[in-house]
Order: sequence, then C-alpha cells, then structure tokens
Amino acid sequence: MPDEARWRLSGWLGPWRAATVEQRRTGLLAAGSAVVGLAVAATCVVAAGPWDSGQRTAERQRAASGAHPGDDGRPGPDPARAPGASPVLAPLGAPLASPNPDTGERSVPVPTGPGLADALEPLLRDDALGPLRAGAVVDVATGRQLYGAKAGTGAIPASTIKIATGVAALSALGPGHRLTTRVTAAPNAPGRIVLVGGGDPTLTARATRGPDGSHPASLRQLADQTARALRARGEHTVRLDYDTSLYTGTSRHPILPNENLAPVTALMVDEGRRDDSDRGPADRVKDPAAEAARAFARLLRDRGVKVTGDPRPTGASDKGDGRDAKGGDKGGKHDKGSKGGKGGEGGTPRGGGADGPGRTLASVRSQPLSSLVERMLTYSDNDIAEALTRHTARATGHPASFAGGRAAVTARLKRLGLPVAGAHLADGSGLDRADKVSAGLLAQLLARAAGPDQPALRPVLTGLPVAGFTGTLRDRYGEESVGRGVVRAKTGTLFGVNTLAGTVVDADGRLLTFAFLTNGSTDPAAAQRVLDRLASAVANCGCR
Repeated sequence: MPDEARWRLSGWLGPWRAATVEQRRTGLLAAGSAVVGLAVAATCVVAAGPWDSGQRTAERQRAASGAHPGDDGRPGPDPARAPGASPVLAPLGAPLASPNPDTGERSVPVPTGPGLADALEPLLRDDALGPLRAGAVVDVATGRQLYGAKAGTGAIPASTIKIATGVAALSALGPGHRLTTRVTAAPNAPGRIVLVGGGDPTLTARATRGPDGSHPASLRQLADQTARALRARGEHTVRLDYDTSLYTGTSRHPILPNENLAPVTALMVDEGRRDDSDRGPADRVKDPAAEAARAFARLLRDRGVKVTGDPRPTGASDKGDGRDAKGGDKGGKHDKGSKGGKGGEGGTPRGGGADGPGRTLASVRSQPLSSLVERMLTYSDNDIAEALTRHTARATGHPASFAGGRAAVTARLKRLGLPVAGAHLADGSGLDRADKVSAGLLAQLLARAAGPDQPALRPVLTGLPVAGFTGTLRDRYGEESVGRGVVRAKTGTLFGVNTLAGTVVDADGRLLTFAFLTNGSTDPAAAQRVLDRLASAVANCGCR
C-alpha cells in the first residue's frame, strides 16, 4: 500500500479504534440508515422514469402537448392564472391577495361596534371612574368611528390636549421648522447688543455634546459666536439688553405659580428650572427672560467680554405688556406685524427693541419641530406646549398670546376637517381646567396624524409614550399587562381628571386610535388602571 494511502487509512481508523463500543454502534446504525435511504430513493427515481436529460419523459411529452394536470389527472388551470400566496406577515392594513371570505373586504377585518361595546362597556362602568366617562375608537384606514360612549361630549382633557397642540403646530409650520435665538447689534447705540428671544423653551445654558442639531440650542455656543463677532468688530465692552417681543399678552398662565410650568415668555433657558432636571415638575424662576439674560452675560464675561451693568429688557417692555384695560390678553384680531411664515424661523422680532432690528451677530437654532413635538408628547412638556401654541398663532396671523393661540389652534383643526364643535382650547398644555375636548376629537386627531395624506403629522404618533417603556407610561402597564409594549398613548392627569388617548394594533392587525376620558374621579391610581385596561382591551380583541 502506498505511504499516502496508508497515512489516510490510519487517519480514519485512529478515531474508530479510540471510540467506545456505544459510539461504534451508533456510527454503524447511521451508516446503515444512509444506505437504506439511498436505495429507497433510487428505487423511486427508477419507478418514476423513464428520464431524459434530467426531465421525466412523460412530463416532457405532456408539456409538449400543452396539457397541465390537475389534482385528478385532468387538465388543470393555466399557470399564468394561478393565485399567488399571501405573505406570511402582510403589512398592517395592507390588502390581502384575496378577499376575506367573511366580509369580502381586501384588508384585515374591521372591529364592529357591538364587539367593541362588549369588551369596553363593562370597564367603563367601573366605580373607579368619575361621573363623566367617555370613550371613542376610530379605524385609521377608513377614518370611521367604530365605537363611541359620549364621544361628542366635551370633557376636561388635561395633557391629552397636547395632541391637538402638536397637530396644529406641525400643520402650520412643518416638521422641519426651527426656532432661532439671536444676538443683534443695536443700530443706533454703539456698544449695545440685544439678546433676542426666539420662543425656544429648550434653549440650554448647560454643556451639550454631539453635532449641532442632535441637542437643544446652546446658550454657550451663542456666547462663543458673539464673543468672536465682537472681537472682529474691535469691541470689548458692551451693554446687554434682552428682547421678548416675539410674544404678546400676559405671560401668566392661570395655574401659576406652579412647578409644572414657567411664565410663558419668548426668552428662557432650561425652561426656567432652578435645578438640573430637564423634565417633570421643578421649582421655576419668577422671571425666565431676565435670568436667561444674566446667564448670557456671565458666559460673555467668561469669554473676555466686559458686560456693563445688569441686563435690561427692551422690545415688548418698551410697548407695554399687551394686556387690555381689563387685564386680559387681546387675541380677537390678527396681529399682522407679528405674522410668521410657514416653514420659516418664527418671524422677525424687533431685535433691537423699539429702535428697530439690528445686525445679527450670532444665532443658534432649536432642534426641528418634529423633535420638539415628540419631546412634548413623550414627557408631557408643558413649556414646549405653550411655546408651540404661540408659534402656531404667529404662523397663521394671530397674536402670540393665550387667546391668539386658542384661536389659531382651533382654526387649524377646523381646516383639517376635524370635529371641533363644542371644543374649547384655553391653552396648549392642558393645565387650564377651562379646556374642553371630546373623546371623538382626540381619536380623530390621532387618526388624521396616521393618515397617508398627512406625513407631516407623523411626529404626533412617534412621540406617544410606549406602555411600560417610555415617557409618562414607563411606570404603568406591568409585566403581565396585555397592553405592555403594544399601547402607545398620551396621558392626562389633573385633580379629578384622568385621560388616555393613543393608538393600538388589534389582535387582527388593524390599526386603531382611541381616547378615554373621565372627570370627577376620586382615586387617580385606580382610575388610571381602568383606563389602561380599556386601551389593553382594544388591543387584545378582534371585537367582531
């Protein structure tokens, strides 16, 4: 035997000799099974023949004759007309390959009103809910309300009104709109600069990381730019003023003072928070604009610019506070002088107070409106909500005030064809108990945001908290809850008020929107649990 063959044989026999008796028996059994399998396969091939060039002779002859066998051996249908198989996981709401045999529809089944009533009405009768309890479920694909319980009755919505705020802002300004904070050189006062508020409540004096656009606008970056611009002009000593004229009317929300909202002004940093938090309740400064200007002055001094005196207000302060003789804010007429443009930078404030606009020395921009809307909804950010209401007002020719915002948002929703009859949008955040919104309107708002003809409104959906995981729903929906990870919804809570409005994909794969509201509840935790169970019930049933 040649050496090479002997070497190969010893390589095969070595492991065999080292194997145990049980291992050898297993190997012999496997080899025997393989031989038997090959023999059976060969027999089947011969029996199915004769063969010619890889094709059975009988098949070739049948193909040449044009015959196509069916299951019974008779000519079958033309392969060109053979029905295609449906995908294993069809897109949500996408047509199936063939109509549903029960309904005739070419999409996943639509829940029925009686089916939804069977699932929801026992929960709506729960004693944990207040005297006023309302609900609505809408099918996104058709826009049709499938279920309603006092769906047209106005109720205090609390923070679910932010859904309306987001829809109005996105439709008026566009998802790419950004809010700009500027520093200008006063045209008729050498050595005087003005910090011009752009209505950006997310402007931060804290350190930021990452590229521009991935974080809120930075007051530090604005100071860097300003210091460089002043050095280029040969100026080393300045007087700093600040301009809040972008907004009109009172800055005082009816709920103030309150740790859930700062005074509503066009200039603030870190939402006027006294601590290092960036969401949730916190003690707020009394004058956010003045505090922002002082922080900016300190940053300029750190960069070698001498700032004389304490920053002082200009702009709106030179013209009064915009309140009428009765102490309210005037919002009945359009303020053409403050009108902004769709997709622009939020209008042009005076930038130099009563002296008129000055040359821009530096500017920073917020994240896009889409990100602001998402943040507002995920964390129920009241400061962003009130700011977006005023920007909606400016973009549509209304005064940037509480009354102007109310008129502007209502007009935008009406323009979108939404059922606003009986609605009263007193503010953008939902903190005002004068707000009145129906469950039907909230569900239709979400359905409109999901519509194929409204891609600009998508951030309203992507900003909704995920049950058990994000935002204000992070600590709700336990491990065993059906709705955990499935329900996406905006929460709303005031004293005696609990609301929930969002989206689910039901057990049949149908995308639905819902809204459940209760007023007059006495146990907020128990009321929340019932609302969570209502949303889970919509997700868990086909309801037909």
